[in-house]
Amino acid sequence: MRYLILSDIHANWEALQAVVEHATGRYGRILCCGDIVGYGADPNAVTDWVRANAVTVIRGNHDKASAGLEDLDWFNPAAREATLWTINNLEPGNAEYVRQLPKGPIPVDGFQILHGSPLDEDEYLVGIGDAGQAFPYLDRQVTFFGHTHVQGGFVWTMTRIEPIKAPMQTGEKRLEVEPDSVYLLNPGSVGQPRDGDARACYAVYDSETKVLDYFRVVYDVEGAQAKIRKAGLPELLASRLALGR
Repeated sequence: MRYLILSDIHANWEALQAVVEHATGRYGRILCCGDIVGYGADPNAVTDWVRANAVTVIRGNHDKASAGLEDLDWFNPAAREATLWTINNLEPGNAEYVRQLPKGPIPVDGFQILHGSPLDEDEYLVGIGDAGQAFPYLDRQVTFFGHTHVQGGFVWTMTRIEPIKAPMQTGEKRLEVEPDSVYLLNPGSVGQPRDGDARACYAVYDSETKVLDYFRVVYDVEGAQAKIRKAGLPELLASRLALGR
């Protein structure tokens, strides 16, 4: 089965639309590694789509916060303001859906998905040191995670840990899973990339051949920015979309 792997959509409808259009014909089922809402101005459109199309979705920290399950004290001011706005604008059915999202990791077809790390769903796996602490706790060869908004991940060859770089130029990169290695793979953020590339991110994984394809997609950034500004959300959340930061 070929899976469309999404993460960190963050209520960015324009980015999600571009990803879905670009991925047409490449996959059979859809999975999401969390944070479908937060930051962006289209939480209901995005949640409606996820509810209708994704077979497995786990919660992210912004999903928890927007469902009233997370303390906002440790959020930065822009994130806190966006969360309060989301709480006030999510339709009741969507709010309940987000509230009921399960905690990762969740196994899927021989691999698993989680949001932060296998140790803590809110922990960031940013560098090799972070990955090194997480690898011993994995019980699958392939694990997909999100949270950092950085496409790529890490591979443990049993002798060393190496980073996996995102496709910054062509927008596509293929990775073949080696039998003697373990992988932490990040599809990147659909709605708010933070690796210096503003293009929306996603990945497609074939669970039979164990081949992963990373993709980057141009989307209507200005349209997403205009909605954020019209909603009265912090300017930072609009301006950063053009920078990929």
